[in-house]
Amino acid sequence: MVGGARHVRPVGYTPRRNVGLSAYERILARAGLAPVAGVDEAGRGACAGPLVVAAVILKPSKIAKLTDLDDSKALTAKARNSVYRQIMDAALDWSVITIPATDIDRLGLHVCNVAGMRRALASLANTPGYVLTDGFPVRGLVAPTLAMWKGDQVAACVAAASVIAKVTRDAMMCELDKTIPNYGFARHKGYSTRSHMRALDELGPSAEHRRSFVNVRGRLITALEPDQEELLEQGHGLGADLEEDLEGNLEVDPQPGLEPVLEPAMEYVSPDHGLVRAW
Repeated sequence: MVGGARHVRPVGYTPRRNVGLSAYERILARAGLAPVAGVDEAGRGACAGPLVVAAVILKPSKIAKLTDLDDSKALTAKARNSVYRQIMDAALDWSVITIPATDIDRLGLHVCNVAGMRRALASLANTPGYVLTDGFPVRGLVAPTLAMWKGDQVAACVAAASVIAKVTRDAMMCELDKTIPNYGFARHKGYSTRSHMRALDELGPSAEHRRSFVNVRGRLITALEPDQEELLEQGHGLGADLEEDLEGNLEVDPQPGLEPVLEPAMEYVSPDHGLVRAW
C-alpha cells in the first residue's frame, strides 16, 4: 500500500504457473525484452573432469512443444538424450563452454563458473534482450539479468541449458573413460561415488582430477607418503624430515569441504589470453 493506493502488478506481466516452463519467456517477450537466454552448468559438484556451461535461446514458437523438458538432473539418461535432440530443433541459438580441471584448481570453482557463463553468453550469435541464470547472478553483462532459485525447474531456457551442458559433459566423461580407464568415469561422470573413491584410493588422482578438492587432495598426499614398513627396513623413521618435506611441497587447505576456496569473481579464463581481469 503506497499513498493509500494498493500496488497492483500490471496484467500480462505476471508469470502464471499453468503455462509451465514457458511463463518467464512469454512475459519477458511481451515486455519487449526478447530474445531471452538461459544459462546453466554441469559438473560443478564433480571432483574430476571439466566444468561445462551452456547458454541457449529458444524459438518462442517451439517452447510450448518441449513437453518433456525438465531439469536435467530429474531426467534419465535416455530421456535427457531425447530432450536434447528436441532442444537442438527448438533452439534459435546455443553455445557451450568447457573449463578444464586445471583451471578450476588454479582459479577456483566459482570464478570459473561465472566466467564460463559470461563466455557462453558472449559466444551466442544473437544478443539476448534478457538473461535468466540458475542460482546466482552474473554481473557485467550487457543485458539485464535475473538469477532464479532452481531456475532449471521454472524457466524453459534455463532447463534447456542444463540439458545441453549435462549431455555434453556426459559424452566427454565417456570419452575420458576410454583414455583414462579404471576410474569408471563413464559410470559416475566424475562425481564422488563410493566406487570412484575406491578407485582413487587404489590408483591415486589422474590428470583429470581436481586437486583443489579436499577428497582428491587428501588422497594425493597419501599417495606421496612413503611406505612406513619400507622406511623402517631402510633404517629411517617417519620423523620431522618427512613432515617438513611434505609441508614444503603441498599446500593443504585446513577447511573441510569438497569445493576450493572462492577467488575474486571478476577474473576469468580466456582461451586466447589466459587469465583476464574484467572490470
